[in-house]
Amino acid sequence: MTGNSLDPHLNRYARRTEGMRASAIRALFAVASRPEVVSLAGGMPYLNSLPLGMLGQDVNQLVAEEGLTALQYGSGQGILALREQICEVMALEGIQAHPDDVVVTVGSQMALDLVTRIFCDPGDVILAEAPSYVGALGTFAAYQAQVVHVAMDADGLIPEALTAAIASCRAAGRRIKLLYTIPNFHNPAGVTLSDERRGVIARICRDEGITLLEDNPYGLLGFDDAVHRAIRADDPDNVIYLGSFSKTFAPGLRVGWVLAPHAVREKLVLANEAATLNPPVLNQMIVSRYLATFDWMGQIKAYRQTYAERRDAILAALTEYMPAGTTWTTPQGGFYVWITLPEGFDSASMLARAVSARVAYVPGTAFYADQLGSRQLRLSYCFPTPERIEEGVRRLAGVLNGELDVMRTFGTGATRALEGPQSPAPNTV
Repeated sequence: MTGNSLDPHLNRYARRTEGMRASAIRALFAVASRPEVVSLAGGMPYLNSLPLGMLGQDVNQLVAEEGLTALQYGSGQGILALREQICEVMALEGIQAHPDDVVVTVGSQMALDLVTRIFCDPGDVILAEAPSYVGALGTFAAYQAQVVHVAMDADGLIPEALTAAIASCRAAGRRIKLLYTIPNFHNPAGVTLSDERRGVIARICRDEGITLLEDNPYGLLGFDDAVHRAIRADDPDNVIYLGSFSKTFAPGLRVGWVLAPHAVREKLVLANEAATLNPPVLNQMIVSRYLATFDWMGQIKAYRQTYAERRDAILAALTEYMPAGTTWTTPQGGFYVWITLPEGFDSASMLARAVSARVAYVPGTAFYADQLGSRQLRLSYCFPTPERIEEGVRRLAGVLNGELDVMRTFGTGATRALEGPQSPAPNTV
């Protein structure tokens, strides 16, 4: 059968669909959700500590008392009460904002989509850290933007590498629109942009006429309870800030937001209305009542403690089980550890054997637009218990040791080994 007979619409799709790819993480969900598999793949928040009974009563009361509003159409910008509360949340990171400049979105993933839509034409360049968030890469590809990666180290994005990337793109006649960065507890790298570099990177972008897109879903989840000052706090005119309640409350509600300079805000509201008409009012009101009536900061502290214990568990297991030459980052918050394997390994080709050994991870190539990262992989420690984390790392180490035996017997050519960039902030066994 020909391709056209398999899909009669094949020749009718827009060219932008050529950049659409299935998420490597979503593709793993069916396998990783099996109870016998220890999933160190997806970054699902651990919701068991939420007061579900009280939340259920609150939602019942909300619908009973305010259902005619909660179940009706709403504003394309989001309800005012929640936008005011979002400004209070951002104030914890030093941001002084007005609710008029906040746009509520269906998760921060939609915020990424809207910003890319209003800024990027096909062929425009978006600078992004190496590695970078897979969901952002998918959005950028869908709008036919070209991602140019910028190197990171233990202190996050390297300013000199950013300057060099800008110069290279400009010399080639390429138009740069955005710098996309996750400054706090990076997904997938696990590192945090140093306070000293934040102002430097903001100045570079401002001087070069590049809008800085600051994505900060993990900012309140630092294990030492410290909250880093947002880049947006010191550069309100050139920074677009993305936030989310998915990591600090409940991802299923899909409530995120954009804080943008006023002129950009207007275009974001129009784009939001074109995409969804308005974000779901009921979900916004649930989040708003949660912020108003629950000890949400106490809940965040509980999350911090839970994730810190699991971070410690995965670092201890890596130290105990990983073969010599393996390196990894030491996150101070968030959900992820970034692993670099010894030379000769290919994390993508090894995944099937890992799943057969009942452990799942995300190969490093998922986090690069240029298919680098074959020696890297991302492990998530947020959802499994410490005991399951240790067992998962033990199983993964067994797969790695089996690969090593093959390479010792047949040579490194027995496995595909495309060498990726060095892992930031490594600890070497």
